[in-house]
Amino acid sequence: MELGVLDLNPRVQVGGKGMSESVVQVVAAAVFDGEGRVLIARRADDVHQGGLWEFPGGKLEAGEDARSALRRELAEEVGIRVSAARPLIRVRHDYPDKSVLLDVWRVDGFEGEAHGREGQPLQWVAPASLGEYDFPAANAPIVGAVQLPDAYLITPDLGDTPPADFLRHLEWRLQAGIRLVQLRAKSLGESKYSHLAREVAALCHRHGARLLLNADAAQVQATGADGVHLSSGALRRCKARPLAAGLVAVSCHDADELAQAAAIRADFALLSPVAATASHPDIEPMGWARFRERVALAPFPVYALGGMGLDDIETAWAHGGQGVAAIRALWEA
Repeated sequence: MELGVLDLNPRVQVGGKGMSESVVQVVAAAVFDGEGRVLIARRADDVHQGGLWEFPGGKLEAGEDARSALRRELAEEVGIRVSAARPLIRVRHDYPDKSVLLDVWRVDGFEGEAHGREGQPLQWVAPASLGEYDFPAANAPIVGAVQLPDAYLITPDLGDTPPADFLRHLEWRLQAGIRLVQLRAKSLGESKYSHLAREVAALCHRHGARLLLNADAAQVQATGADGVHLSSGALRRCKARPLAAGLVAVSCHDADELAQAAAIRADFALLSPVAATASHPDIEPMGWARFRERVALAPFPVYALGGMGLDDIETAWAHGGQGVAAIRALWEA
């Protein structure tokens, strides 16, 4: 499989410094093996950010594009030949002593056996266990992107659907591979919502999926959910990260809301509407070009929302997205 083409326009950190000639451009790889583990390497003690773990890669050489640098660096550092890869995320990070632009790819196919050709220790790690390792600060969004799936299911409101039928349908979707769920049930009162959330959390966890709630931190903790999802209105009212532990996701529609999401240190965002939707026919969609421009401002993974389906996942990747979020298309797929 040929490596995809990646636009080299930089991802600039929201609220950070502008691009300058001193920014170090780096290509990095999240290399996955057949067991779903990801490869990390330990930096030498005598280099910048020494002793920390990282995703293998290195600086682009003069006149080199990202695809060529990816192939070269992985061959030189860990002795593998890349056969299948796609863009994952691009991150600009400003350290006190330097700024780096990380151009990160997901590698799902390679030849050879990974080994530290420069003497560096390597480790194959389950994505869920990456939090047990110390990474440079610039790698935090990469860890998030590695741990997140490419589809985010937003449940429809129950309406007149009996909770037992709702749970059976959700289990069907989990069995089909859904691994990230937002419980969106606006018609339920707080007590009924909490009761359902407990059952949904247990069901999700049995299938290795994570659940986010449209609720406060106390409800998240009480129900055993994995995080909170803030509406754009809740985001605008939020002054600080609402959870000390767990995922924080946000709904955004423009650059200002993405900046606010960055200010509260959100883990990922939904950006909408990308395409026209039957539920909001009066709202003009932003289209993929504007989606790409806005994602370039986000220091975290971003899902495309609005008129999205499973067939749009690769298009989202090509425009800088983590994947797609949807209600009907993922609930009824």
